[in-house]
Amino acid sequence: MTFTARADRRFIRTAYRSQRFVLATIVAPEPAREHVRLPVNLAFVLDRSGSMSGGKLELARTAVESALARLQPDDRFSVVVYDDVVDVVVDSTTASAEARRNAVDRLRAIDPRGSTNLGDGWLRGCEQVANRLHERGVNRVLLLTDGLANVGMTDPAELARHATELRARGVATSTFGVGNDFDEALLTAMADAGGGHFRYIADARSIEDHMTSEVGETLEVVARDATLEVTAPEGVLIESVSPYRVQARGNRTLVSLGDLVANQVLEVVLRLRFPYGDEGRESGAIVAVTDRDGVFAPTGRAAAEPARLVWTYATDRANDEQTRDGEVDRAVARIYAARARQEAVGLNRVGDYQAARRVLEATAKRIRGYAGRDPELRGLAERLTEELVVYAAPMAEASRKQLHFASTNVARTRDAQGRSVKRPS
Repeated sequence: MTFTARADRRFIRTAYRSQRFVLATIVAPEPAREHVRLPVNLAFVLDRSGSMSGGKLELARTAVESALARLQPDDRFSVVVYDDVVDVVVDSTTASAEARRNAVDRLRAIDPRGSTNLGDGWLRGCEQVANRLHERGVNRVLLLTDGLANVGMTDPAELARHATELRARGVATSTFGVGNDFDEALLTAMADAGGGHFRYIADARSIEDHMTSEVGETLEVVARDATLEVTAPEGVLIESVSPYRVQARGNRTLVSLGDLVANQVLEVVLRLRFPYGDEGRESGAIVAVTDRDGVFAPTGRAAAEPARLVWTYATDRANDEQTRDGEVDRAVARIYAARARQEAVGLNRVGDYQAARRVLEATAKRIRGYAGRDPELRGLAERLTEELVVYAAPMAEASRKQLHFASTNVARTRDAQGRSVKRPS
């Protein structure tokens, strides 16, 4: 199946605003046999500040060189470096063999220096992509840093707002944080708002692996700008528990999922809140997946039939005794646990250890409330309880970043290295 949507329960209460969860699962298709991949338009934006000395900048150069080797002549790329000054090393150009060689030569002349004007460096890369926007291709900025934005635009909300606006214009952003001194919350927010991905690189020697992986996935995109569309009656409130941008348009709610790569499996959890209703009356929702290229359309090569879900208003007893869909419960619990861990990491960083403990305790208690005899749910609640001592005490910065990254990946259906989860070929 290309697309499914299922609810955790089928009854809702008559005199209480019931909340019910929906698990939508999307499986992107394989490339068609005659498939010619979408052209890409990339900007590599590299931090060249003083903290990138000690071999990190050289490793970043090598990563860009490896990524460029994967491009074809009808692709485009540009290279931008920044410290407190922003320099365009290579203006947007087609990825000919000569252009790629020249880019490598120019990068070799770059040395680390200065502060970190991340905002202006990133925006210059976005400008390079936007000026040569490929309407039929994938347009993306790859931003790498090992430090904090301390010059120019530094406000996280402002940077995320720009990422959202650029995404609407067709320019996506993926981010890479190296080492222990960058702001993972900022880079995650920029990637989420920008429709890309965040990657944590604990060891600079892994920069090449992460960058070539991200570029490789960009080359495998089969459905651009995938979106969940949920149509529900007036009074039903819809939100995404998964970390995706939501827009309400009348009785439709749009959940922006970004680009999907070949064979990617993506799970999205939604929460619906229902108004009061008379016993026996039904309320429903239609959940569909769309994309800019029509891959999931009725005539597309991965045609996805909309899912029609129905809930029935019933007595409290019927609600209390109804069966639950264990697969949905487990998906919901995984995301709430990931969110709790992310929040606890932030509280740990500011030294509010008891608040971090309370967040995990509350989530574990909530999961136990519906776990029943399910071993996965019971095990997840137990692990959260065991982790209390970790989050409620001083923690090494590398540990905070790794825990944040792990939770980020779980909530977005990505593996431990930040790669898309794929169905077996």
